[in-house]
Amino acid sequence: MPESTHGRKIAFAAFVRKALEDARTTRAWTGSEVARRTGVSRQTINRWVRGEWASDPEAERVVAFCEGLGINPTVAFGVLGWADAAPTRSAPAAPPMDPDVEALLRRLVDPNVSDAEKFHIRETVRYLAYRPPVPSDSRKGRKRAS
Repeated sequence: MPESTHGRKIAFAAFVRKALEDARTTRAWTGSEVARRTGVSRQTINRWVRGEWASDPEAERVVAFCEGLGINPTVAFGVLGWADAAPTRSAPAAPPMDPDVEALLRRLVDPNVSDAEKFHIRETVRYLAYRPPVPSDSRKGRKRAS
């Protein structure tokens, strides 16, 4: 294997490890959650982390991985030596964010907010995100007992 390929594998593996670590610490995402949100399988991500790929990763998967984690794909392309090979894909405009969600995000990145409070915010949001849906019309149609 040429030395440049080996060096690129090591560099890309470090890039992926850092991206995963950032996702764990800032968003409390597991490897499964990263795979779900990026559309890149855990097996593929694990191969990238270990540097066990015979041919270069598919550009579309690299883009999906980066976009799912909020990373500019050109960073990964630079690590892989593809600086001029970035596929052009128009990113959809982000929908407007709810002001309450913006306030929570600001608290999560505020260095003056304690780690305990940040943990509580993350746990509450995680609970709300994954709880079973509440039936919306459970009270509609019921007649009141007279």
